[in-house]
Amino acid sequence: MLNQIETRHLPWIILAASIATLGGAYFFEYVLGYMPCHLCLQERIPYFVVIVASLYAGVLTRDGNWTTVPIILMSLCALAFAIGAGLSAYHAGVEYKWWPGPSSCTGGFLANSLEALTAELNSGKHLPRCDAAAWTLFGISLAGYNMLISLALFILSCLPALRAQRNGA
Repeated sequence: MLNQIETRHLPWIILAASIATLGGAYFFEYVLGYMPCHLCLQERIPYFVVIVASLYAGVLTRDGNWTTVPIILMSLCALAFAIGAGLSAYHAGVEYKWWPGPSSCTGGFLANSLEALTAELNSGKHLPRCDAAAWTLFGISLAGYNMLISLALFILSCLPALRAQRNGA
């Protein structure tokens, strides 16, 4: 199947998938009311990098001509997705209690004084915990799904460089 995908479409597929994934995260946050924890917010950062890089790569290759710059941009996308998959895997492991998470995100107090703690408690806002999955489907948390999405997009992002290497470019 990967051989059937035209290389010139890959930046646009990556761009659309990244926007859709971020849109899904914002839908869960703003429409469904699932507040993201600190790790969830960090997992969004690679998508912002990828959106910019894949957009430029798509514009530069609209004629199907892959030069060094678009291949570097797609390699940057692959690196961002690898980092995102790593962050998501770490977060999923924290949720499944495979390893401890950051103390600031797993029930440790963020307030550094009694007044700050009192203000935090009285604000009515509850900081989401990184070690408790807010939502799951088939036993997989949002962090787990993000890891799977990141891995799939990592593979797609690698294709231009692999095809260029195979073709001797």
